[in-house]
Amino acid sequence: MSNARTARFSRRGMLAAGGALGLGALVTACGSEDSKDGGSDAKGVAKSGPWSFKDDRGMTVSLDKAPTRIVAFTGVAAALYDYGIDVKGVFGPTRTKDGKADVQAGDMDVSKLTVFGNRFDQFNVEQYAAFQPEVLITTTFDAAGSLWYVPLASKDKIAKLAPSVAVSVFDRQLPKPLQRMAELAESLGADLKAAKAVEAKKRFEAASERLRKAAKSRPEIKVLAGSASDAIFYVSGSNFSIDLEYFKALGVNLVEPPEKAKKANGGWFENLSWENVDKYPADIIMMDDRASTIQPADITEATWKKLPAVKAGQVISRSPEPILSYDKCTPLVENLAKAIESAKKVS
Repeated sequence: MSNARTARFSRRGMLAAGGALGLGALVTACGSEDSKDGGSDAKGVAKSGPWSFKDDRGMTVSLDKAPTRIVAFTGVAAALYDYGIDVKGVFGPTRTKDGKADVQAGDMDVSKLTVFGNRFDQFNVEQYAAFQPEVLITTTFDAAGSLWYVPLASKDKIAKLAPSVAVSVFDRQLPKPLQRMAELAESLGADLKAAKAVEAKKRFEAASERLRKAAKSRPEIKVLAGSASDAIFYVSGSNFSIDLEYFKALGVNLVEPPEKAKKANGGWFENLSWENVDKYPADIIMMDDRASTIQPADITEATWKKLPAVKAGQVISRSPEPILSYDKCTPLVENLAKAIESAKKVS
């Protein structure tokens, strides 16, 4: 997707809708190009010698040794934490207004993290430089490999201070970025053969099979992916988003806004006014769990409260930016499977 096209998106829409791009969070790829398929050749422990990793932009970052002064997007740091990789510097949603850990921080102790920017379009370059980072790691939400949550205004300064690694979460199913994050963690020293890591992957696979069976047995159950803001209710399509593409592949009957309706938002989602929130009948509503959005319990719109799925208590959370570890993604799959298994047909 071109930057010219994303420039037409509203800032709130980019952050609130599942998988939407943040215009200010885009930064040009940094590294050396390589035409071969990516991945690290590390096998369970960080090498004592040179380290390299080829990311999903086709860029290879090479260092004299595996980096320890890592700065990462909060959700990426949380995923690496689940593999035993300690990231001390982060950017992106880390602490809520009351100082508690943001949902994207996972199990990390946020009080021990150096936070270079807690909000969209916020990144303290001077503090980042003083930290002396060895590598910056984040995700990318577009085909161009733009770096998520790195502000456009300061991207060039940031790029000069350390090489970057990006894991793509654009237009692919969830297992692929999970695999790539695991490979990245392995290159940094994680042991993927450890009992915890092996069991986590098995639980994810079991959850996926449960969801496949649930979707097959309840094809009549319609699932809508939504996100709430003050003035707009966003309905996400399955294309581009790693979780929704995967759920659809497993057979989930997802509500799909027509392409014409999503065109103004790059094909990601449709904007609805709260008066038209009942446009698409649904039996289950998955709501964006990010702090930048309004959570279901705080929605006061009467039209929302009248929705059959809401009245039936069939609203579950969704993580449009899931923490890419098997441990954290398993509950997302399990929750949807359970909801479909027990849902009443209300649409």
